[in-house]
Amino acid sequence: MTFTTRPELAGTFGMVTTTHWLASATGMKMLEAGGSAADAAAAAGFVLNVVEPHLNGPLGDMPAMIWPVGDDQPTVVCGQGTAPAGATIDHYRSEGLDLIPGSGLLATVVPGQFDAFMLMLRDHGRLPLREVMAPAIYYARHGHPILPRVAATIADMAHVFRDEWPTSAPVWLPGGAVPEPGALFANPMLADFWDRLVSEAEAVSGREAQIEAARKAFHQGFVAEAIDTYLRDACVMDATGERRKGVMTGQDMAGWRASYEPAVSVEHAGWDVFKCGTWTQGPVLLQCLQMLSGDGLAELDPVGDDFVHLITEALKLGFADREAYYGDPLTSDVPTETLLSASYGQARRGQIADTASLVQRPGEIAGHEALAQAFLKRAARKAVDDKGIGVGEPTMAHLTEKRGDTVHIDVVDQWGNAVSATPSGGWLKSNPVIPGLGVPLNTRAQMFWLDEGLPTSLAPGRRPRTTLSPSMARRPDGTRIAFGTPGGDQQDQWQLTFLLRLIHHGMNLQEAIDGPLFHTGHLQASFYPRGIRPGHLMAEPHFPAATLEALRARGHRLEVSEPWAIGRLTAASRAPDGMLKAAATPRLMQAYAIGR
Repeated sequence: MTFTTRPELAGTFGMVTTTHWLASATGMKMLEAGGSAADAAAAAGFVLNVVEPHLNGPLGDMPAMIWPVGDDQPTVVCGQGTAPAGATIDHYRSEGLDLIPGSGLLATVVPGQFDAFMLMLRDHGRLPLREVMAPAIYYARHGHPILPRVAATIADMAHVFRDEWPTSAPVWLPGGAVPEPGALFANPMLADFWDRLVSEAEAVSGREAQIEAARKAFHQGFVAEAIDTYLRDACVMDATGERRKGVMTGQDMAGWRASYEPAVSVEHAGWDVFKCGTWTQGPVLLQCLQMLSGDGLAELDPVGDDFVHLITEALKLGFADREAYYGDPLTSDVPTETLLSASYGQARRGQIADTASLVQRPGEIAGHEALAQAFLKRAARKAVDDKGIGVGEPTMAHLTEKRGDTVHIDVVDQWGNAVSATPSGGWLKSNPVIPGLGVPLNTRAQMFWLDEGLPTSLAPGRRPRTTLSPSMARRPDGTRIAFGTPGGDQQDQWQLTFLLRLIHHGMNLQEAIDGPLFHTGHLQASFYPRGIRPGHLMAEPHFPAATLEALRARGHRLEVSEPWAIGRLTAASRAPDGMLKAAATPRLMQAYAIGR
């Protein structure tokens, strides 16, 4: 079975795709002003902080990939902050915790998103800082039509803002009321925060010097001071239903900066595919490509049960390895080379049967046997009760509008520079608003474990193993593609399907995005309360009925979603001849591709 959808958007000047139309338009504005992909991505990201506050915020985190036109491969920009000095297992255990809560002050790590954008702007941007930040400041001060999902999230949290997180009420409940969907909504406190940041930066001369001054104001100046002052005394309700103080300080802020590192990659069917390292979940996608390298995927119907089953079972194995072995390679011995090797991938492929697996199966890696056993022990634990405030995996609106999500940006400029970035964290239900800043802290620390000896054990100075996972790839003809999606644990699941449709089924970007999507919940969830759904498979209803029935017959515990409800994929590409193309998902009617 095949399906026909809209063509890709095409042009030769520049392409921007984001998960909100105002952000895409802002990015295009930067390109038309002579800015680069870095300028466009940063400007779009700041606007996303404003217009999708239920999905991300300036005190969140962000991995990104930047591919300068003259480089042979992309470089990773690490905007994932580390655990504070006071974030020890002993301290969290002394607070009566077995898991790190999904909301609240103990769930926070050093904010990394803003500095990652600054690093990209300093080294790869062209425009003045004020010009890049001006659209976001304008929308924060003068307002934007609030999305129905933002209003619904605020309505769900209104009692928490009024009773438990009083610093949030003035921002999210202006005049004491929940905003109406579509009404003009502003955050003047955030506008003042950003205005002051830019004004302090402009006290020095020169574009790069001003960006460095903004970084200092954020990590060592008034921003860090506001966070430090609030956290000294704040004791707030978290996802466990109890009140606790945080441990982060201004010194933690001062001691961290965004950084560059090499991408990891594999070759698959003549394509080169690039991801961030094992402090993200990105290598799961690469592992699956290695598992599937010997399969005749081009002969499989892309909406048939053989294709869906094979991809799902490969993902189950890849995610089991994620839980057993992934973590910050700067602080742990992660066997990345083995995990991404062709031989290991083919050994794992041999474990895939014709029926659905209902068990967790990390691979066997010499010298790391204890990590596999520790994962199986964690996976067997009794599920933790969901107490309500800020909990649950921030994935997709099909689960419920009361949950959060993430955002994504892809940009290719007229010179051929490309950016893929996934800003997240610091959404409005994660934590109380920091007075004077108008936005809350992130909750990425919930991805640590309070067990000793793991690559993902909580430890000061360690990066949590995030779900955020931007991607880049190169076709055999040299065409470069930047792509990604929001969606928590589902990000690399949807991206894998998208990529395989491009590689093996000859689809264009839009066709590969528009085709029916699926994902499994069989994995250990990254978000509190860290549950597992053995054998779970969610699929969109526009798969053929025969496919869905065949998947049930294979033993998959199938859940059919609402129509057009899974995934928020976007993508942008540049061919060697200069042709640019882009595509964005029609799901939720919010993502947007723009270019000329």
